[in-house]
Parts: sequence; C-alpha cells; structure tokens
Amino acid sequence: MSDFLQACRELIGASHVLTAAADTAGYLTDQRGRFTGKALAVLKPGTTDEVAGVVRLCAAHRIPIVPQGGNTGLVLGSVPDASGDAVLLSLTRLNRIRAVDPINNTMTVEAGCILEHVQQAAAAAQRLFPLSLAAQGSCTIGGNLSTNAGGTGVLRYGNTRELCLGLEVVTADGDVMSSLRGLRKDNTGYDLRDLFIGAEGTLGVVTAAVLKLFPQPKAQVTALLALDTPDQALRVLELAQAQCGAALTGFELMSDLCLQLVIRHFPPLRLPFNQASPQYLLLELSDSESEAHASAMLESVVGAALEQELITDAVVAASIAQSKSLWLLRENISMAQAHEGKNIKHDISVPISRIGEFIRVTDRLLQAASPGCRMVTFGHLGDGNLHYNVSPPAGVSDVSFITAQAEINRVVHDSVDQFGGSISAEHGLGALKREEILRYKSPTELKLMRSIKQALDPHNLMNPGKVL
Repeated sequence: MSDFLQACRELIGASHVLTAAADTAGYLTDQRGRFTGKALAVLKPGTTDEVAGVVRLCAAHRIPIVPQGGNTGLVLGSVPDASGDAVLLSLTRLNRIRAVDPINNTMTVEAGCILEHVQQAAAAAQRLFPLSLAAQGSCTIGGNLSTNAGGTGVLRYGNTRELCLGLEVVTADGDVMSSLRGLRKDNTGYDLRDLFIGAEGTLGVVTAAVLKLFPQPKAQVTALLALDTPDQALRVLELAQAQCGAALTGFELMSDLCLQLVIRHFPPLRLPFNQASPQYLLLELSDSESEAHASAMLESVVGAALEQELITDAVVAASIAQSKSLWLLRENISMAQAHEGKNIKHDISVPISRIGEFIRVTDRLLQAASPGCRMVTFGHLGDGNLHYNVSPPAGVSDVSFITAQAEINRVVHDSVDQFGGSISAEHGLGALKREEILRYKSPTELKLMRSIKQALDPHNLMNPGKVL
C-alpha cells in the first residue's frame, strides 16, 4: 500500500492525501453520527484529470473507492465500511463554476460545488436554479446528482435528474465520459447520463454537470394553512393546482408535532396561530407576472379553501421576512428532531391520491406495534414524498426505542409496498437500505441492476456495499 499512497501523493500532492486519524475523522462518520467507518486514506483530487488518475491507480491496485461530496446523506451512502480497505474520494476541491449561459439557460459546474453557491451564481446571472434542500449550505451538486435529490421544488421543477442536461463522469476504469453539451434534445443512443444520476457512486464518479436554469420569478408569496387532516390537504392541493397551475412551487405538509418540536428547540420561532391544529400546509407561489398577481392567486386559493371548510385558519406572509420565518418552521424540523433525540426515519413515497389513507392506516399499525409512539410526519405532499418519522413515546428512552428499529421499519415499509409506494423517495439506498430493498424490488429489476453494475464496474470497486 505504501507504493499506492506514494503514487497518489505524486499525482494530487502530498497535502491532499490524508492518512492521519486527526485529518480523516471528519470524513468517516455519517451525517447523523451513527456510524464511523475506516479508510486507507482520504484523497482530495482537484481536477477531473486527477480524479481519473486516482481511479486508474485504484483499479490497478484493486482498491475500492467511496466517493463523497458534502457528506450530508442519511443512508450511509458516502462513508466507507469498517474494513479500512477502501479510499475515500472527496470531491470538495472540484468546486469551480465553469460556465454560465443565460441564453441557453444552463450552468456548467463541478461536482464539489456547494448547492447554495450554485443558487447564488444563478441569481447573479438573473436566473434561478430551483433545487432547494435543508442542507443546501453544505451539500454538493455531485451528491445531489448521485442521490437524485428532491427537495421542496419538485412539484414545479422536478428532481435533480430533471434539472441536469449533461454529465462528466470518470468511469470505473479511469476513463472520462464527457457529455457537457447542454442539449435538451439528443436522440443518439442510450441515455448514459441517467445511468449515473441516482446511482450513488456505484457506477462511476460524477465530476461535472450541465444544470438547467430558469427565469427568476418576479414574485414569490407564501402562506401557512391550518387544517385537520391530510385528506383535506389533498383537496387543497387539487384546488391550488386548478387555480394556480405551474405557479404552485411549494406544497409542504407538516403534522402538529413537527412544529411543536421546532418551537421547543428554536425559541425565536413561533406558531402564528392562536391555537394548534393537527396538520399544517406551507404553500408557495412563484409568479412571472407581478407580486400583485401572485398575491391575488394566493388569496383566491386561501379564500376558496376557507369557504369549502378545508382549512380552519391561514396566515399569508406580508413580507420577505415573514415568508422566511414561515419557511424556517419547515426547514428546522429535522434539526429539531435531532435536538429532541434519536428517532426512526423513513423517506417514503406513495401515490399522491393515497397519502391520506396511507397515514391513517400506517399510524394505526404503528400504534399497535409501539403504543404511544409519536409521529413526526412532514414532506413534499405535492410529489407524494413523506418523511414519515417515528419518535419514542413520552418518557421512553430514545436509545431503547431505537432497538425496535427493524420492527418499526417492517411495519412502515410493508405498508408503503401495499400502497404501491417506494421505501426511498429522495435519500437513496446507501448501505442502510441495501438489504431492505431486496424485499420490495422484483427479481427482474434486481437482475437488471446487477447486470448494469457488472458491466460498468466488473471488479466492484465503485462504492461497494451500497445499493446492491
């Protein structure tokens, strides 16, 4: 291994080959702090050519590679296992914005670019890059692409896959596939780009991408609605889509416990209603005409929802500051949960029309399995994605509750399957759900996935132990 590490030092510079425990520790523990792996070294190449060189060295020495961006994933997809056989390939030095083309509405960026920096660069060109996540200040574009991240704008703009026009990828044997043409139409064979998006680094290393940009909206307006049931929320969704069309860009469902936790752990934030409700909806409209037009649309939706008794109360943000405060209630839910203690998380999706029924049925099943458990249910109702998280009953230790994770997961995932859903909507499979997916994917799907993996990575060096 000393020859391999020396070759890495000569290729990317000794300061970018980390082997000391003090230097590698921050790369080896997952975002939730539940698992710490080991690595032969942490390698930090600074260019695509250096990434390709590292991959060729690893292929020659049969050393596994674990690609990593911002390490914000939740399914153990970007940390190595405990064997210490792999190298961790950090892409954070590939952080350049290569080009912005406002006429083509595209931006070419490297994989290590922080999502928030990409958003800011788009804004500087009077454009919008609409991918928006709670972790946008630290997650990277490469990680977003590798997990096909979703976020709050999927209803209007789609997942990361739909926001990407081209990729640059280092293959498992160290070749560079460059398809950074920024074309919206290209019918010249298999869509290789889509193979690598959502593959979690198991087929190759994404090093750059051409991203779609959009005109900046002239106005964004926000409202928080109080209501009783998720079924009513679905009726509000139907109403909002009918009246607002593509202007509806955010539609987030949050249970009362979600906001109670946020208020408890983030004291400056307050619930803007006199009394609590079982459920809340956060709506956002983005309008290309004017703020007055957007406000009129929002007021029309809210008025109709009140008239039809779908909601019990509503607060419409009167300023940008108020809008940000409403969004902070949503964005701080995960952090509030972390402050509250350990919980069992589920990133699931079901057909939008069945979300209300799914929540009713699965809540009952969980109460039978774990009486008194508390449901922290929130997510992107407009695209069917729920973060359906289970917290321990009041007075029960979170440590002891976590021991029931396998049982809780079985209840939730079996119910998701019964409703025709997916056990991973936007976080991926990683190592955490690698075995779980065997229960729900058909043998034919798994066979095809393994065939693709074997064809592109025959020696199983690219992020082994993840997805398959």
